[in-house]
Amino acid sequence: MSSAIPKWSLTQEAFDRFLASLDANRERAGELYERLRGKLVSYFECRDCPYPEEHADETINRVARKLESGEAIREPATYVYGVARLLLLEILKERAKRQSAIEQLSRAQPDSTAEDDEDRRLECFKSCLERLDAEDRLLITQYYEGERRAKIENRTRLAERLAISQTALRIRAYRLRTTLEKCVNKCLGKKS
Repeated sequence: MSSAIPKWSLTQEAFDRFLASLDANRERAGELYERLRGKLVSYFECRDCPYPEEHADETINRVARKLESGEAIREPATYVYGVARLLLLEILKERAKRQSAIEQLSRAQPDSTAEDDEDRRLECFKSCLERLDAEDRLLITQYYEGERRAKIENRTRLAERLAISQTALRIRAYRLRTTLEKCVNKCLGKKS
């Protein structure tokens, strides 16, 4: 069983009590009500609130509810503006919560532009690698194969196979890496 409090809605009796608080003359009270509601709509419109008519009605409903509960309000027209200001604060607080949630969601989602940049960089790298002659392409790919100890052993075998020293191998790999880096930057439109 739900323990939710039922939402209060404006009854004819509550509305009549509200009109009577504006003026004893029913026709004059109706005119004051229309003017007051129009000013409330303008108040919410000027503060960039969505659905200003609904907010104006909600403000009047809250005042009518107070009157129905027996609260004495000396100047209802003035009291209405105080309620409108409080409702505006609620609206702004809710808007800030939504904006914060949207910002958190956008930060949580992967940045597609970063992924696109990475994809483009990879395509440029592959293209530049293909431009190297077969021997240099094989050297640079084998030079970076493996992890930790396997990488060291791999580089030792590579230097032995090419009949060059470890230092000479490092220098060749460095020059090839620099060539690739310049090519990739050119492909991406960056200055090297």
